[in-house]
Amino acid sequence: MLDIFKAIILGIVEGITEFLPISSTGHLYLADYIVKLSQPKAFIDMFMVVIQLGAILSVIVIYFHKLNPFSPKKSSREKGQTWQIWFKVIVAVLPSVIIGLPLNDWLEAHATTWQVISATLIIYGVLFIILENYYSKKEPSLTNLNSLSYQTALLIGCFQVLSLVPGTSRSGATILGAMLIGCSRFVSTEFSFFLAIPTMFGASLLKLVKFFKTGHVFVGNQLAILLVGLVVSFIVAYLSIKFLLKYVQTHDFKPFGWYRIILGIIVIACGLIFA
Repeated sequence: MLDIFKAIILGIVEGITEFLPISSTGHLYLADYIVKLSQPKAFIDMFMVVIQLGAILSVIVIYFHKLNPFSPKKSSREKGQTWQIWFKVIVAVLPSVIIGLPLNDWLEAHATTWQVISATLIIYGVLFIILENYYSKKEPSLTNLNSLSYQTALLIGCFQVLSLVPGTSRSGATILGAMLIGCSRFVSTEFSFFLAIPTMFGASLLKLVKFFKTGHVFVGNQLAILLVGLVVSFIVAYLSIKFLLKYVQTHDFKPFGWYRIILGIIVIACGLIFA
């Protein structure tokens, strides 16, 4: 029963941090020190990735109409635009597939350390602050998602590759990259949400296959723990996305940059204390 409660806490952490540019990995790393599941390492590693599915489902629910090319409420032109969005998302996810799959096991074995996580938290926190200082003096050249070119989508996908390093933040890397190449905060944020769908579904599926392929099965209340984490992350992520969409319309990302820097320092302190 205690692990169910811990799954709720971890689901809340995942739901809040998956789409905010502050690194869900960094937060789950900290949370793991406080509410570590009383389960084998293989299950914990799988759980930490697969609960992201709950967060991704919240994107699908919120944007179901916008992302549904078969909606009878859409005109032929609108359906065509929807297909174009999906094609651009597929193009954007290619760099992560081509580069990420071969590096996945190596990064998992060597990069999931407090040193790497703290460094990426701080580095990208500083970059967000620098970018916003630069961005405030310029007008974005792309303010409509339908105007996003395939070349721009591919470039954003290349920035997403940076998030393979733990602590970077997938949403942070894609939003930062999209803004650097001229997208508005709102377009950058929305496209980051859409890009998360195939990316995180693929990562979760890969982790599940690896879990079962290595001979592991759900025992005891492990399935219940996973389902609780999924449901909680879905609910919290839904609220988190609604918040971020309103936030970016009137605010910049500098507070998230400072937050990342502070969190990075906390991770360093925890690493030195518990190492």
